[in-house]
Amino acid sequence: MDQIDFEAEGLLEGLDEPAREARLQLLSELADAGVSLEELRRAVTENRLALLPVERVLGGEGRYTAAEVAERSGLELEFLRRQWRAQGLAVPADEARAFNERDLEAAQRVAALRAGGLPEEGILEVSRVLGMTMSQLAAATRGLVADAFVRPGGDEYEIAGRLRQAGEVFAPMLGDALSYLFDVHLREQIRHDAVAAPEAARGPVGGQPATVAFADLVGFTRLGEMLEPEELGRVTGRLAELAADVVEPPVRLVKLLGDAAMLVGQESAPVLEAAIALVEAAEREGESYPLLRAGVAAGSAIPRGGDWYGRPVNLASRITSIARPGSVLTDENVREALEEDYAWSFAGSKKLKGVGEVRLFRCRRAAIADA
Repeated sequence: MDQIDFEAEGLLEGLDEPAREARLQLLSELADAGVSLEELRRAVTENRLALLPVERVLGGEGRYTAAEVAERSGLELEFLRRQWRAQGLAVPADEARAFNERDLEAAQRVAALRAGGLPEEGILEVSRVLGMTMSQLAAATRGLVADAFVRPGGDEYEIAGRLRQAGEVFAPMLGDALSYLFDVHLREQIRHDAVAAPEAARGPVGGQPATVAFADLVGFTRLGEMLEPEELGRVTGRLAELAADVVEPPVRLVKLLGDAAMLVGQESAPVLEAAIALVEAAEREGESYPLLRAGVAAGSAIPRGGDWYGRPVNLASRITSIARPGSVLTDENVREALEEDYAWSFAGSKKLKGVGEVRLFRCRRAAIADA
């Protein structure tokens, strides 16, 4: 291609000599790799020139409009837009050539799933879960890569090279890790479903037997006013670590809500044990870490989109909000199922918002109660 006069194009303005040489080298390599002048100009204007190499590793420059992706994949354009929105992705203007071969391949996979008999709403539901999960993972990975590879004082060319290298090395590894974890988690859930199927079949119509636990950090709102954001992030990050340490199949860590963790299982015993272990783990952190409190309830609930809905979910959340710091509070269903295994004390009948009046019980390990 013809040599571009980057200075005449205004792409070197305002730079001192070292920065100018670094940008000139980066611009030349990108142009030789096929990046258009228009894209280079836009990247400079948006102050993301150093990101172009890793962007190309992760997808490259767009070739297709949304309508062209729809036509080539066999999907209706409106459904394709719904799919992108469900995944949390921006839907560009109709005339924008914002999509590349990987975008087209992704759309073709969705078309194959639909042709194979999966319902559209189900595909969109899974896409929403996947989009939220991948957005969180991308944010965490971006921070890790930036901390490890972007060193203070580096010029544009050096930063671009480090980020490109990180993308080339870690993106394939992360893809393999995601595939592995998905397979393992799906296998474990299918195995447990097979064991629990007879019991579930006897459960109430429209739902499944479920025990739900919430555990939240005591005084988190006040803590947020006292701590710097970075320190607050360490507190919530430690909660995620503690929850991951105590939860194992058949209990599932459904989600983390900043200051709270939600656990679900079809049997009460392992869920209650995990809730107690989580409260105890926070207490072992010492005075520098806030106490946890937990609420546990059992009943019929509905799994949907990776989450759970129904009375025990609402009840466990409400119970948690009135539990004492460092304690585990349950409904009567959990207490009746495990009366012989733990030490119980009646905590009174409480009228809970959106639930009604409920008899509640504090639960402790029997050995601790006897001490």
